[in-house]
Amino acid sequence: MEAAQQGELKVRKQARELQQQREQLELDVARKIDTEREKVRTEALETFAEQHRLKDREKDKMITDLHKALEDAKRRAEQGSSETQGEVLELDLEKTLRGTFPMDDVEPVPKGIRGADLVHHVKGPDGHPCGIILWETKNTKAWSDRWTTKLKDDAVMTRATVSVLVSSSLPENIERFGYRDGIWVTDYSSMIGLATALRMHLQELSFDKRASAGKGEKMEALYDYLSGPEFRQKVVAIVETFTGMKVQLDKERRAMERLWKEREKQIERVVLNTSGMYGDIRGIAGASVQQIEELELDAGDGEVSVGESVE
Repeated sequence: MEAAQQGELKVRKQARELQQQREQLELDVARKIDTEREKVRTEALETFAEQHRLKDREKDKMITDLHKALEDAKRRAEQGSSETQGEVLELDLEKTLRGTFPMDDVEPVPKGIRGADLVHHVKGPDGHPCGIILWETKNTKAWSDRWTTKLKDDAVMTRATVSVLVSSSLPENIERFGYRDGIWVTDYSSMIGLATALRMHLQELSFDKRASAGKGEKMEALYDYLSGPEFRQKVVAIVETFTGMKVQLDKERRAMERLWKEREKQIERVVLNTSGMYGDIRGIAGASVQQIEELELDAGDGEVSVGESVE
């Protein structure tokens, strides 16, 4: 009986141990499964994160490429628009100058000269060339001092007398127009006024230069003319003509004075005879004849009228 109990206890004990082993095994298996599951999840997360990172890089690269392409397109569009606007301003300036100064020649700058737009040949009223104005247009948001240096080089190549830069943006110390580094700078609203002033200045300089050219030779020629026989003959002819006119005038004056004296005597005789006839008629007819004031004397001085008797 005791042995059976011992055997039963042993069997129960073994059963518990087996149960414990099984439970431990299940626990170990569950733990291992959880560990493997976590490992798989971690690997999956890492794989997903790597894939997502690559996707993000791909997306960033696409965005960067699109942004670069957009900037390139924008820059090309702005460049094309700026070039188009520059050509429009150049054509407008050429048309304006030709319309304002029809006597002058306004031509585009010859090919091979960069930085300038128009060559303006100024002429005088007689068509004589007076100088050259070199024009350049700029349509930018910011001023650059390099423009004046380049335009001065272009002026040397075109043999321009004066250079003008027409720009939408001016240096800080210049309003409307001004002079900077040997170049005239102006905005679009003041360019015609500046062109008119520069053109008049070139015409005056050209006139003075032409007037002073050969001045010594002209003075010598003038001296030779004044001291020569031709000038003396012309002066003598003028004096003789004037003397003849003076003699003729004196003769006419003397003749007219003689005529005036003769007419004066004739008039005096007519008046005297008329007065006498008026007196005779008044003496015969008396007061019935109307008085003529021009032939009457002033009775207030004690004198009697023509045809009246003293009582």
